[in-house]
Amino acid sequence: MLDINYIRQNPEEVAAMLHNRQLAADEPKLHRVLACDKERKELVQRTDEQKALRNKVSKEVAEMKKHGTGSPDELIIQMKSVSEEITRMDSALGLLEEEMENILLALPNKLHASVPAGRSAADNEIFGEPVSFVHNLDFPVKNHLELGKSLGILDFERGAKISGAGFPAYIGKGARLERALINFMLDTHTERHGYTEVFPPFLVNQESLRGTGQWPKFADQVYHIGEDDLYAIPTAEVPVTNLHRGEMLETKSLPISYAAYSACFRREAGSYGKDTRGFLRVHQFNKVEMVKFTRPEESYAALEQIRSHAEAILVALKIPYRVLLLCSGDISANATKCYDIEVWSPAEQKYLEASSCSNFEDYQARRSNIRFKPDSKSKPEFVHTLNGSGLATSRLMVSLLEHYQTPEGHIRVPEALLRYTGFEEI
Repeated sequence: MLDINYIRQNPEEVAAMLHNRQLAADEPKLHRVLACDKERKELVQRTDEQKALRNKVSKEVAEMKKHGTGSPDELIIQMKSVSEEITRMDSALGLLEEEMENILLALPNKLHASVPAGRSAADNEIFGEPVSFVHNLDFPVKNHLELGKSLGILDFERGAKISGAGFPAYIGKGARLERALINFMLDTHTERHGYTEVFPPFLVNQESLRGTGQWPKFADQVYHIGEDDLYAIPTAEVPVTNLHRGEMLETKSLPISYAAYSACFRREAGSYGKDTRGFLRVHQFNKVEMVKFTRPEESYAALEQIRSHAEAILVALKIPYRVLLLCSGDISANATKCYDIEVWSPAEQKYLEASSCSNFEDYQARRSNIRFKPDSKSKPEFVHTLNGSGLATSRLMVSLLEHYQTPEGHIRVPEALLRYTGFEEI
């Protein structure tokens, strides 16, 4: 969340950020949190004054009792009234601070100066040149649904029978291909890119969601297990970032880089009317996530590094893609800057998002209280956190199946995956 000191000193800048994010309707929250902050400071001052008075008079009463110099009864009655007033003010202060925290949790992050202004996804900027690879598709191409069904490697109907729409089942060589993708990505990130592998829990508590920003703003998107008060993770970003929640990290350990596989679960509330065929929009999918903890001055170089690591997977697989720099109206509420990487679907004739790489600066670290000391004489500072999909397999599988199909309707296995599959064709 944003630092109240930053908001207090830069209210016009925060208001402009809300407008740039197309969140002008949230401006009353900004005014309210500033009013609460002012009221809180006044209340703290009055409370401190009353507590100082109580302490002073308490000493006077003690002296009177010790030396027998007059009756302290009247002072004791007065101090009882003061104590009751302090209790009321402490209670009011607690309610005020709770309201402030709720507002701060709901306000979005700052925007980096390089983020283009825009109202929607239509205003995102293409970053660099789209990357192409030669795939001889000079025949009527089938989409991933047709290929998956004809080859018996994907079964959306039985998945729906088991769990409902949006829960795919991988069968036979389809399951092996999915596992090969996951293992290839993990091995690439750990062996070539220097990440430490993590296999995190898939269920988390509310504090973990709060720490990374999914709670309370995106509470309607997560699956909740009421009896145990646990939540199915929407991304491995949540448990991996929370590995260090409440910790003081050693400066010499930074940057910390983790790569984690997880299944991801998303309710996709509000997706009515969007294309939900096959892998285009699912409630459960697999993803390898990259997470970094860095010193503040190193975080934007780390963002470019994460993006390049995600791209390296697509280059190795020879999957055509492009990179988008998200505009102010499309970037997530938690991120200060974000790249989306989209893979090309020859059957759909459009790009599909397969990765999102974001810098959150200290927004998550402040919520999760993840700090470090630059040196022994410095005060603790919040680290910067970043993450990137490296990558999500669902849309990647769409592009892979469609680009590697043969005129006979088979699937050639990309060369990079051969040692993981044990077969060359499906």
